[in-house]
Amino acid sequence: MDETRSRVRQRTDDDVEACVRVLAQVHRHDGYPVNWPARPGEWLTRATALGDWVADLDGRVAGHVGLTRSAGSDLAPALWGERNGASAERAAVVGRLFVAPWARGHGIGALLMERAAAEARHRGLHPVLDVVASDTAATALYERLGWTRLATVEQRWSTSQVVTVHCYAA
Repeated sequence: MDETRSRVRQRTDDDVEACVRVLAQVHRHDGYPVNWPARPGEWLTRATALGDWVADLDGRVAGHVGLTRSAGSDLAPALWGERNGASAERAAVVGRLFVAPWARGHGIGALLMERAAAEARHRGLHPVLDVVASDTAATALYERLGWTRLATVEQRWSTSQVVTVHCYAA
């Protein structure tokens, strides 16, 4: 990525509105998130956050990633823990990753993933994530970055919605 045009930095409260606008573009373009949140700003700002970052490109918010503690609904931490003889609490979940359609091709997704993974390791945690199987662009990114697919499972999101999810670990 051209450093004169872009940077990754800690997200501030002032960035949330711009992040929601970019997320809406991504949702229209790619269908992420699968279910549009009723309060997207709150969806991006979770109480369990260990960190949230944005990527700027030419002075505009172009992408976002977050890192959280493992929650009960996250599959990857438990799978990683079982494989490594560790507690799921030793994992940190990378999520809320998105890059604006207009900003793709600049390595922003990789930079955001690297920042979240570095923070997890700095905290002595192992980065993991869950991704819907239909998100082939995200899956390709994770595999390009060397992440390992732990499993593919069906996950019930509601009484009427079952989603196929890939679980990855760095």
